[in-house]
Amino acid sequence: MAVVAASKPPVRPQIRQTQLFIGGEWRPAHSGKTFATIDPATEEVIAQVAEGDTADVDAAVQAAREAFDTGPWSRMDARHRGRLMRRLCDLIEAEIDELAALESLDNGKPLSDSRRSDIPMALDVLDYYAGWADKIQGATIPINGNYFCSTRREPVGVVGQIIPWNFPILMAAWKWGPALAAGCTIVMKPAEQTPLTCLRLARLAQKAGIPDGVINVVPGFGPTAGAAIVKHPGIDKIAFTGSGETAQVIMRQAADSLKRLTFELGGKSPNIVFADANLDAAVLGAHVGIHLNQGQCCCAGSRLFVEDSIHDAMVDRVVAMSRSRTVGDPFAAATQQGPQVDRAQFDKIMGYIELGKREGATCATGGGRVGDRGFFIEPTVFTNVSDEMTIAREEIFGPVLSVLRFSDVNELVQRANATKFGLAAAVWTQDVARAHDMARRLRAGTVWINCYDVLDAAAPFGGFKQSGFGRELGAAGLDAYLETKTVTVSLAGCG
Repeated sequence: MAVVAASKPPVRPQIRQTQLFIGGEWRPAHSGKTFATIDPATEEVIAQVAEGDTADVDAAVQAAREAFDTGPWSRMDARHRGRLMRRLCDLIEAEIDELAALESLDNGKPLSDSRRSDIPMALDVLDYYAGWADKIQGATIPINGNYFCSTRREPVGVVGQIIPWNFPILMAAWKWGPALAAGCTIVMKPAEQTPLTCLRLARLAQKAGIPDGVINVVPGFGPTAGAAIVKHPGIDKIAFTGSGETAQVIMRQAADSLKRLTFELGGKSPNIVFADANLDAAVLGAHVGIHLNQGQCCCAGSRLFVEDSIHDAMVDRVVAMSRSRTVGDPFAAATQQGPQVDRAQFDKIMGYIELGKREGATCATGGGRVGDRGFFIEPTVFTNVSDEMTIAREEIFGPVLSVLRFSDVNELVQRANATKFGLAAAVWTQDVARAHDMARRLRAGTVWINCYDVLDAAAPFGGFKQSGFGRELGAAGLDAYLETKTVTVSLAGCG
């Protein structure tokens, strides 16, 4: 494993936005409190950010409510909404280098990932939904009697959006895109670990001409700002990406007001390699499937099932590729893996690694800390893993792969599905019939065949079981932001 020492970014991005963005204004928290956002590569403070709580959420909801109920956004010509969204895309693209540096500074991911993947994908999502803005249509319905019956698709209203820290700018785009296209207004809480790019996006949205109050950003903590968003009677819908435990809290807190809810939650995704697979492609897919974004992916292929006859050859190559991975400074061109996002995540992952060893799994590579500053963890591969081990059951959310053997296909399907999660799965085989049969039998919202982590703005993404409900992206991603209204007109006496 190559190591690149952590350092300052070559061009440090300017930290311009650290206050709350409410009703088109930058303001301190009502309490005057701030919190530190930390560089996970150096453990140094990047900036102090305003810490929103109930009073600030209330102000943000009032601004969003006014923008929706009496402002121009929901009544604006839909095509014009789309043009404003595309103008936002243009402004993001113009600042892409600084946004990428800001994302990597705050989150720790390699600059190459931010610049070449995350922000281009965010642009694609916003542009995709800009195209949907004037294509949201109702239908005419032939009903009994002398009536004209039709439906309208209308925005659900004010939406509360709570996003995680693993893909800050991309998750903001996933939430903003369908909400803005539908004509909703937004109160967003970015993760407290990574608030900076979301705040920068709010500035660009205002510059693009999106009316004040349509987008409001309230950084803060889950038990205060997040809970205030969930409980607020002026919010019509909650969209949350994060842990299942937090989603359960949100469901209970939202019950009193019967808010609409969509959840994109965790996973323990099976990545299945049959003996007839293209081994080169499968090894690379297994590597990317677990190590992308420092393993901090909800759809990470953390359970690698390998058919007996190729198990040893596959493991040797997966281990060798993990050992060759370059870990270190997110701003170094050679870096493939940066730090985990914060101390809590680092400690959690290291705890799982120690638990895997204690429960009898073999740590074939990795398992340790990299360096003595920053939250860097070696790419880790466990072999001799059994289904009942904790590392094979619980979401680790780090660069830790569990390799499991299989021989019988029916038993494999049962094992792959024997989890409370159901977000993603992958199958590697050259047998087309087997590939489609496995795609049908695996209980997951996304099944990749001979590929991994292929996401597109047009393709719905979401989970079965405790991996959530509702869908992000694609036409299906609009549904949660729209209400269907039936309009029936009597035609009696009209002729």
